[in-house]
Amino acid sequence: MGFLDHCADVCNFSHGHSHDSKKLKRNQQLQRVEIKVKMDCEGCEKKVKKSVEGMKGVTEVEVDPKRSKLTVVGYVDSNKVLNRVRHRTGKAAELWPYVPYDVVEHPYAPGAYDKKAPPGYVRNVAANPEVAPLARAGSFEVKYTTAFSDENPNACVLM
Repeated sequence: MGFLDHCADVCNFSHGHSHDSKKLKRNQQLQRVEIKVKMDCEGCEKKVKKSVEGMKGVTEVEVDPKRSKLTVVGYVDSNKVLNRVRHRTGKAAELWPYVPYDVVEHPYAPGAYDKKAPPGYVRNVAANPEVAPLARAGSFEVKYTTAFSDENPNACVLM
């Protein structure tokens, strides 16, 4: 906090209304919000992009119609961006549910594999408490899957 900010706080005649909004913006962190929203044509693409471009705190908007993905970068709240897209476009939208294929232990487990996911992506099962136990390997499974592994020094060796 600089000298001028301190003087403005001491001699605040506007009762802090305009100065408080500046403090809020400083306290928020730059976020990357990814949203899945279906876009069929260029008109849909423009409508989705325009719905968040005028939002306060948004610094960058990127639309990927092939993946049905909207990426918003800025000092924004993810839920507010999601609600704004839903309200302004009238489309069903959700936070981006996919993670790269390499991040998940068992990408073909029920709940993780999704035919609609973009290539190289699976559903984020760690975020869903109902599906997470199904996608996690138990000690019984690990014992048998590593028995013939090249990385296991105690694996079965055929001679």
